[in-house]
Amino acid sequence: MSDRVVTQALCWRIEREDGVMVALTDHDRDLMVGEILHRAAPGMTPSAIVRGEGLEPDTMEVTGALGAAAFRRDDLIAGRWDGARVVMSAVDWSDPAQPPVPLGEGRIGEVELTADGFTAELRGVQAQLERPVTEATSPTCRATLGDVRCRVAMAPRRRFARVVACVEERVTLDTDEPVADAYGEGLLRWFGGGNAGLGSAIERSAGAVLTLRAPPVTPALPGTLVELVEGCDRRLATCAARFANVANFRGEPFLPGIDLLTRYPGG
Repeated sequence: MSDRVVTQALCWRIEREDGVMVALTDHDRDLMVGEILHRAAPGMTPSAIVRGEGLEPDTMEVTGALGAAAFRRDDLIAGRWDGARVVMSAVDWSDPAQPPVPLGEGRIGEVELTADGFTAELRGVQAQLERPVTEATSPTCRATLGDVRCRVAMAPRRRFARVVACVEERVTLDTDEPVADAYGEGLLRWFGGGNAGLGSAIERSAGAVLTLRAPPVTPALPGTLVELVEGCDRRLATCAARFANVANFRGEPFLPGIDLLTRYPGG
């Protein structure tokens, strides 16, 4: 029994939403588990794994050093690791060919940076039970432009452009918008520079000038390639006039509001 405890190593695989995957182990050397090489990361220290039978979310924390095991401060600040899927298992490092023992999986929640390291919260799959199970009525559309409920074709509504200038949240491009405020509530994806792989929410657009909801993580240099995805203000009038998609509108613009309760005969 003591041999099993001594030869046990913890492995975890982290999959970012942009497709980047990192496999780590707390062993002092790299381990090949299955067909995936897990890099030794002795500086990564997980807290105790607590699992229960109830519906409360399972949580744990991982503490590590910045610059090690592919975790850089700029990437953490930029949110590249937010929501990443984490799969944890235990293996016998003396015989890695043995099937690993699953310990659970979850996603990265809050990340706290310190002077020389970071602490990341891992939330179990039960955390999804905290989400609302039904939608609330709203006068605006609850669908996202181009999703399976909206059904607007997005291929002709995506365009590439290059940055001419970027000052804080204002980005000037080398191309004009097809219609007024076409990119308002849309998305800008960075394909070059320090922001490559990230997306920035667009608040509004006017001609060749975009106003982002927040400045880019790193300054955008002139000539940076970006992709523009049109947006929608989710109003019925916009859905009808611009997209001709009222049949798929997911809102209740004519539903009486709470002010109906304050009315009285003769009021």
